[in-house]
Amino acid sequence: MSFPVHRKRRLRVSESMRRLVRETHLEPSQFVLPLFVCPGEGVRKPIGTMPGNAQLSIDELVRECEKTHALGVGGVILFGIPESKDDEASEAYADNGITQRAVRAVKQAVPELIVMTDVCNCEYTSHGHCGKVFGHEIDNDATLDWLAKAAVSHARAGADMVAPSDMMDGRVGAIRKALDAHGFQNTPIFAYAAKFASVFYGPFREAAESTPQFGDRRSYQMDPANGREAMEEMRLDLEEGADLLMVKPAMPYLDLIRQARDRFDVPIGAYQVSGEFSMIHAAARNGWLDLDRAMMESLTSIRRAGADVILTYFAQDAARALA
Repeated sequence: MSFPVHRKRRLRVSESMRRLVRETHLEPSQFVLPLFVCPGEGVRKPIGTMPGNAQLSIDELVRECEKTHALGVGGVILFGIPESKDDEASEAYADNGITQRAVRAVKQAVPELIVMTDVCNCEYTSHGHCGKVFGHEIDNDATLDWLAKAAVSHARAGADMVAPSDMMDGRVGAIRKALDAHGFQNTPIFAYAAKFASVFYGPFREAAESTPQFGDRRSYQMDPANGREAMEEMRLDLEEGADLLMVKPAMPYLDLIRQARDRFDVPIGAYQVSGEFSMIHAAARNGWLDLDRAMMESLTSIRRAGADVILTYFAQDAARALA
């Protein structure tokens, strides 16, 4: 039997009815807020391409984390901007590096907040690439030692979770081995397992001061056309010891979030990246979209696709909207 017996609009007649039968729910605890920490004191340097975001000195970062925790947001992920850069990314794994000091400060001030760290090298290298460079080639295996040392230094500082984003082959295994050898068997790895060479990272390059000085990152980040390869990357990261898997960016790859959710029985994360965030803001600023509705609809789509954890610059605003 069909119309008029079956009328789907009966369950859409009011907000209370729609809320009662809603299939996909958002909670602030599902969000992770990316934050950029820089040297200095009292620094809150706005990021022009990302409205409402700023590079923060450690004291300002702590205040932002206190606010984030009070809103019920699940956690933060830290990106460090060092005072100096070199070819060896030495500040990435220095025990007193900017990220390590930031982790210690945040965990002391807000011990209940989950603090994740981005484990990569692009913010720390003078050339802006994620790995060790020989000529104009990125040496995969030589980079693994940097990544392992950085992850251990973050765990030693108190990070609750490390998130390697470099896309070097074998990095999850190298990090897991190093963490275990130094007594951090309980520190989870949130692998950027399917990270694509995407145009949507543009604003992040300003935020993290990490634009490559030559070439691009397509020899190590994934080709946007490849879905089967993304599933294989995820499988390999799980075999190497990843505890959570991430798809990055989120909205252009909703199909792969769905495939990952159906295939792998671990938490699946998705990163709503800077370009996704900034496009919504730009459209809203021009009067083309309602900002709050676009924010919530975009986050709902990522959750509906199967993401358990969403890294998003909207974390605080979305948490307020859900309160």
